[in-house]
Amino acid sequence: MRLKFDTPAIWRIWQTEFSGYNRALFRLDLTAGLTVAAVALPLALAFGVASGSTAAAGLVTAIIAGFLIGALSGAPYQISGPTGAMSAVLLVIAQRHGLEGLWVAGLMAGLIILALGIFRLGRIINFIPAPVITGFTSGIALIILIGQIDNALGIQTQAEDSAALKVLNYFREPLPPVNQHAIAAAAIVILIMFLLPVLPSMNRAPAALIGITVVTALAWTRDWPVATIGAIPRNIVLSDRMSFDMLDPGLMSDLLVPAISIAALGSIESLLAGVVAGRMTGTKLNVNQELIAQGTGNIVLPFFGGVPATAAIARISVGIRAGGVTRMVSIIHSVALLAGALFLGSAIARIPLAALAGVLIVTAWRMNEWHVIQFYVQRRITNAMVVLVVTMLATVALDLTQAIMIGVTISLFVFLSQVSKLTVVSNDVDWDRLRKAGFTIDKEVDGVRVVYVTGTLYFGAVIQFVEAIENLLPTRVLILSMRGVPMVDISSAHAFEHLAREQRRAGGLLLISGLQPQVRRKFERIGLVDELGEDAFFWSADQAILKVSNNGILRNAAVATTDDLPDDDIDHTTSTGTIVTIPP
Repeated sequence: MRLKFDTPAIWRIWQTEFSGYNRALFRLDLTAGLTVAAVALPLALAFGVASGSTAAAGLVTAIIAGFLIGALSGAPYQISGPTGAMSAVLLVIAQRHGLEGLWVAGLMAGLIILALGIFRLGRIINFIPAPVITGFTSGIALIILIGQIDNALGIQTQAEDSAALKVLNYFREPLPPVNQHAIAAAAIVILIMFLLPVLPSMNRAPAALIGITVVTALAWTRDWPVATIGAIPRNIVLSDRMSFDMLDPGLMSDLLVPAISIAALGSIESLLAGVVAGRMTGTKLNVNQELIAQGTGNIVLPFFGGVPATAAIARISVGIRAGGVTRMVSIIHSVALLAGALFLGSAIARIPLAALAGVLIVTAWRMNEWHVIQFYVQRRITNAMVVLVVTMLATVALDLTQAIMIGVTISLFVFLSQVSKLTVVSNDVDWDRLRKAGFTIDKEVDGVRVVYVTGTLYFGAVIQFVEAIENLLPTRVLILSMRGVPMVDISSAHAFEHLAREQRRAGGLLLISGLQPQVRRKFERIGLVDELGEDAFFWSADQAILKVSNNGILRNAAVATTDDLPDDDIDHTTSTGTIVTIPP
């Protein structure tokens, strides 16, 4: 028996991507890769420190992730490395469990992400509401900002398990004497990063790198008494790195939830970055291959001494704008960073930590999705703002996993409250209006009432729905117009059986019109169609009314087959009626 193996997805992606690749395209990738490296260098150093590790660890992470994850990624534009969002989560883990815990949690997270990719669960990101994502992005920005206060002021205060406790300590405990030179270093970098892009001829210049270079030169030549990065290793395998003897079952058990947090954030951030970049380039991200790449990279990184990595829209957008074509941009950026570590290590070692704090403060500001927040505020979308703020506060006070769970739970409650709003409008038939509209009426029938139902019928609205209908009974013929009902659950379907029995008991008739296909299928499965009979179901309320009037003979065939009529075709109701709105 011959076994058949499918071609790996990454091989198919490579074949498509590098078909027709030539020297001209390589030159574009080379320019873009060097541009990205200029932007990524200060970020890698800063995020390494912000993660609770070292600047060297951040640099090693950018080099390994840029090469390995870039080669395996699900799209040509993805560029991975340490990120601000990830560093905010890692800092808490490092404070609680040390670097050893950070590496073990990163390895476990890599395995989780790899499993998500192998089992094709990349679409799980679609189940996280947009306000939740915006909320924890803002929360992470706050964590980064709070985490850099010490470096920006040139002081050292007690480490805490959460950013919220860290903020409280600034008010509860007197601050140590601040370092004016550190404040100046951070302020200069912040000003350069904000002002340089405003200048027409400098809008694409690597502002962070320029700011750090200026401050480092000032601190070096003027002998400023500020803390610096320190020695940078001349290789990519750090002396402080993970080994297999660290895989202690007890530690791994303690790190399960943090590992899930890292995996969740790494997956979400990478896929979101890919979605945004896909819109910019027109090339769709292979989400499952991207998760395989992220998982593989994060499994390998701890053994080099690196921190968990993820795709970053900041690097990706720079590569796209610089004209990058293929994943060679990520690989070239990795090689350029390695060259910088080898040949510029002594200069990098003199970078003040306060300068990196300035980079991170600006990064934190820019991380916020201000356009989304402004949209919610201007349009007064209160529910979205509540979810956003609660998720943001939970991210700062708790951890990412708990924040996402809280945000999603609140979003579900908001959704249920919205879909449970059911409107029932009831009117008696106006026969004169029907005649004026061109319908042939053989006989006017007293006691024909049409009830228009709008909203989702599910268990939370069943009792109110039944009570609202029963208040309209008894009536000789009750026509339920359901065109505005997109979905019913089993509880609601049983409610229709109850109403049908009540009508029969009172000697009346129940007719149903305008069923959506999925609602019709539900009624068929529970046997309601068989119980009422096919003759009880109509395309529109008008058909049902004519059926009653004409003794089952639809003389106006054109109306019976019209598909483009609004809601229930024509206004055949009286000018007065009963409107019942069922609260959530």
